[in-house]
Amino acid sequence: MFYGKVIGGLIGLMAAGIVGLVIGVAVGHAFDRGLIATFRFGSPENIERIKASFFETTFLLSGFVAKADGRVSEQEVEHTELIFQHMNLDQAQRKRAIDLFRQGAAAEFEPRPVISDFLLACGPQRQLQQTLLLFLISVALADQKLEPTEKAALERIAVMMGFGSGRLEQLLRMAQAQEHFHGEDGYVAQPGTSLEDAYAALGVEKSASDRELKQAYRRRMSENHPDKLIARGVPEDMIKLATERSQEIQAAYEMIKRTRPTMR
Repeated sequence: MFYGKVIGGLIGLMAAGIVGLVIGVAVGHAFDRGLIATFRFGSPENIERIKASFFETTFLLSGFVAKADGRVSEQEVEHTELIFQHMNLDQAQRKRAIDLFRQGAAAEFEPRPVISDFLLACGPQRQLQQTLLLFLISVALADQKLEPTEKAALERIAVMMGFGSGRLEQLLRMAQAQEHFHGEDGYVAQPGTSLEDAYAALGVEKSASDRELKQAYRRRMSENHPDKLIARGVPEDMIKLATERSQEIQAAYEMIKRTRPTMR
C-alpha cells in the first residue's frame, strides 16, 4: 500500500520543494498505515474474531457489573434471560453465555485482561467499544436503579476502554432517559416522561438548535444502525437490542418535534 506516500509526496513537492516532498511522504506513509489497519480490521476473518470477542466480553463483564453490588438481583437475571430470548441462542450458546456470566460474577474475576483482549480484537473501532459499554449500562439499570458499586464498576470498565468519566455520565443519562420511551404498549413516551427526558435521550440540551437536534438524532440512529453494527463485528443475535434503542430514540425525537413548530 503506497498511494498515500505517492500523493502526499507530489503535493509536498509542488507546495514546498524537496522539504515538502519529505514531509508529504511521511504524512502519506501514516495515511497508508491507517488504511491498511482499516482493511485488516474489516476482513471477514477479523469480523468473526471480533464477534466472538464481543460475545464473550459482553457476558463476562455483564456478570461483573451485575455482581458489583454484592448480589445478582432477580431483575438482572430476568434482564439477562430477556437478552437470551432476543438473541435466539441455541442450547450450546445459551450454556456458554451463562458460564461466562458466572465467571464474570465470581469474586476473583479481574476485568482488565478481558478488556485488553477485546480492545486488541476490535482495534480502533471506537463505536464498537461504546456499543459494548451501553450494553453493560443496560444491565446495571435492569433493576431501575444504579447502585454506587455498579457505577464504580462501569467507571472502571470505561476508564480501561479509554472513555472519560464525562462520556460515561452522558451515556448513563441517555440510557436512563431512553427507557422512558419503551413500555408494554410499545415505543412511546411513558406516563411521567418529560420533555427533558426526550432531550437527554438524544444526548443534547434543551437549548440545542433545530440543526443541532437533527445532527444528534442522526448520530444516535447511525450509532445503532443494524448494518453498521454487523459490519463492525457486533454479533447478529445482539442487533435486536440496538434496534430497540433506535425505536426509543425515534420516539424521543418525535416528542421533541411536536414542541418545535419549525420542525413540524
